[in-house]
Amino acid sequence: MSTQHASAELTLGTTGIAKRPVDADESRAANRIWWDADADDYHAEHGDFLGAADFMWCPEGVREEDARLLGDVAGKLVLEVGCGSAPCARWLAAQGAHPVAFDISAGMLRHAAEANRETGIAVPLVQASADQLPFADGSFDAACSAFGAVPFVADSGVVMREVSRVLRPGAPWVFAVTHPIRWIFPDDPGPEGLTATQSYFDRTPYVEVDETGRATYVEHHRTMGDYVRQLAEAGLDLVDLLEPEWPEGHDREWGQWSPLRGRLFPGTAIFRTRKR
Repeated sequence: MSTQHASAELTLGTTGIAKRPVDADESRAANRIWWDADADDYHAEHGDFLGAADFMWCPEGVREEDARLLGDVAGKLVLEVGCGSAPCARWLAAQGAHPVAFDISAGMLRHAAEANRETGIAVPLVQASADQLPFADGSFDAACSAFGAVPFVADSGVVMREVSRVLRPGAPWVFAVTHPIRWIFPDDPGPEGLTATQSYFDRTPYVEVDETGRATYVEHHRTMGDYVRQLAEAGLDLVDLLEPEWPEGHDREWGQWSPLRGRLFPGTAIFRTRKR
């Protein structure tokens, strides 16, 4: 548990941590209530960094405006997976794309709707889970996710197959997740976060629970190899894998991301893929 999320933990009655298997239904339920409870604090803490209509890939500060990982998006139908308040989708709309943004959390989508009104960029918003996409086959020209949904779904292979299903042939799917190597370290931006404490190969989910054992937050770990195999099985070719370095002069901490750790090992992995 973290002092950064004390309000959500108090609201949900979180009392401890369990390492145990979690199925798809429990993962969906836990992360829906978690992000609903944490939405206000999350945006109070990170809203300025993320912006209302900017596309920030990761805490290291990689912007799509500079990286262009999706290529030219003008005129394209783009799906944002796990959108939060949907700043990425609004940035895409400003570039001439036709984005659709979805999230499992009504609390996050409330912030997204408010930002739509404030910016005047009316991105369509949908409440859905990334492993149960409510879209027809071949609906989109591209898909993206900046730390949305993938780590919070029980089977990310299902996410890859679902995204592949709704993409047209040749369409890019680019997603950013916590770098798998971070799993072996404590979730601490300081010196204590530099000592490995668990196995990279232990895929048992991290689960926060209330006094009854109900999951109030769930996060799943996959190795690099897991992701590569899931992509291949979903008909997605890996075009590039980015491991952003911590930029000189960037001193903003975000959870476990910090200059101290960022100088030593990667915190983010960005998978750039394309549907066959």
